[in-house]
Amino acid sequence: MNCYLSRNYRNSAYAGNKAKIDIEQIMQNLGYTNIGRSQTRYSGVVSAFMATLASMAAAPFHIGRGDVLVLQYPLKKYFRMQCRIAHARGAKVVVIIHDLGSFRRKKLTIPEEIKKLSLADYVIAHSEAMRAWLIEHGFRKPVGVLGLFDFLSDSKPASRTKAPEKPYKVMYVGDLSYSYNAALYEMGQNAANWTTVLYGGGFELEKATPGCRIDYRGYINSDDLIAAPDADFGLVWYGSSRHGCEGRIGDYLRYIAAHKLSLYLRCEVPVIVGKGTAMAEFVEREGIGITVDSLDNIEGLLGKLSPEQYMQMKERAAAVGRKLAQGAFTSAALAEAGKALAAK
Repeated sequence: MNCYLSRNYRNSAYAGNKAKIDIEQIMQNLGYTNIGRSQTRYSGVVSAFMATLASMAAAPFHIGRGDVLVLQYPLKKYFRMQCRIAHARGAKVVVIIHDLGSFRRKKLTIPEEIKKLSLADYVIAHSEAMRAWLIEHGFRKPVGVLGLFDFLSDSKPASRTKAPEKPYKVMYVGDLSYSYNAALYEMGQNAANWTTVLYGGGFELEKATPGCRIDYRGYINSDDLIAAPDADFGLVWYGSSRHGCEGRIGDYLRYIAAHKLSLYLRCEVPVIVGKGTAMAEFVEREGIGITVDSLDNIEGLLGKLSPEQYMQMKERAAAVGRKLAQGAFTSAALAEAGKALAAK
């Protein structure tokens, strides 16, 4: 039996929870069995804790020899317990990594993280770069690669039959606070070929550099954005510098498959990502957008972009977006994990 553990998700709109909820749904669609309690969405701290605890406590009674248990990491205090129980009962454990505590939050040392993950029999990393990082730091179990996080939604963007007129609209969705993403406040100074469309909370308009072409739209639900994306590109960028993704979160982009990228592709728009990030190779290989060393390069690259080139990128982005809507990346990664464990 292939199985997983559901839990409580206090905020389903939060990108991290959205990805986990989608993976649970994909596993359910694939015929995996939830051996915990039904998924819940309690917002209260106590009720949320009790719901997840009840799900974790139910699991040992429903797992047996030969089963494969999929855990989404991190699982905080429950991870070690579930791995040990599964192994005691003769089951294997597959872990899908969402976040690493030794990276941006520094809640674990690297040796502590590797030791913890080594309780699994197979790990699915975000990217080839993350896979290499795990192996470099001593992880010795098999490692697969997800590539992109799938993004489920009933919404479907309207098709576009011709390229947009310049200036292009480049959207950014996420945390817009200056302390988190100061580079956004310097984007597109005196640009002729593009303007910035910002979705999210925390934007401090008074801190924007004079000459920036910024259209702040506020918060938008992802389903509504997918249904009517008023943008021509989606930007993945973090940090304080427009000349490269810097800082702890910027460095993290060298390894992760940003959920933001999946959202843009579900909107069926091409993307702009920083060179040196884990996503850059995928974007270039699939022809779904452009990669830049600096936000300052966007103006020149978009200025040279022909309508035919844009539509080709958009069609390829739409094709990837349809795969994300079907759960294709998670399904493929889990199938690869199953093959690897069966061969052992």
